[in-house]
Amino acid sequence: MAAMAHWMAIALYVATTCVAAVSLSRQPSASRQPLLLGLFGCAIVAHAISLKFTLLSEQGVRFDLAAVLSLITCVVALLLLFLSLRHRLNLLVLAIAPLAAVAEMAAVHTWGGVPPRALLSPGIAAHALLSISAYSLLTLATLQAIYLYWLNQQLHNHRPTGISRMLPPLQTMESLLFGLIAFGQLLLTASLVTGALFVDDLFAQHLVHKTILSIFAWILYSILLWGHWKKGWRGNTAVRWTLSAFAVLMLAFFGSKLALEVIFARH
Repeated sequence: MAAMAHWMAIALYVATTCVAAVSLSRQPSASRQPLLLGLFGCAIVAHAISLKFTLLSEQGVRFDLAAVLSLITCVVALLLLFLSLRHRLNLLVLAIAPLAAVAEMAAVHTWGGVPPRALLSPGIAAHALLSISAYSLLTLATLQAIYLYWLNQQLHNHRPTGISRMLPPLQTMESLLFGLIAFGQLLLTASLVTGALFVDDLFAQHLVHKTILSIFAWILYSILLWGHWKKGWRGNTAVRWTLSAFAVLMLAFFGSKLALEVIFARH
């Protein structure tokens, strides 16, 4: 069951990638959209089933770098699927589907040398769930920001492509961006609060640098939202702040995991 779900998820993500690429050609067909979303949805279901076997074992819960990356890409894909029901976001699907396939492959075929943790307490489980949800939403916001930068460059140079003409208007995409950031910031706030309440010893668990960087990312996102609502920040200014905040957030999470599991583990 686990192996079947694993390979089915990868195959469906690859098929989704191919259909998304075709849908972004110069001669798009509206009939491909249900096929694209159907394949994408089936891939996510297979991915979720595979994750059940990947993350959970008799020894506890697996939370190494590859496993968490696979979980986050699955959540990002699920959020993108829901958004795609309202907006035509095929370009983001084209970016996420192959990434999710690679993450699924890495999670199943690598362990990272980190043993599973014992069963998590309710408080820590809530903190982990909020953290992963926040990272997923803010990842999607970052991909959206990259698209907006590209679209702004196309419009600035008066060279709109066939792809840009197929996607929602710039104002709609900017509203979606700030909606994702605002909701992601709310979840990040809840994650920091639950971490402060339920994590016992930051020094013993090597979480000080992760916490400091996460707070710094929270400050950057807060400044960005304040600047948008009070000063009207948008366009490339919003993109730069989004990318900067996300870089700090990813350094907090994946950078600390990489250091603990790969670099320090060798010494």
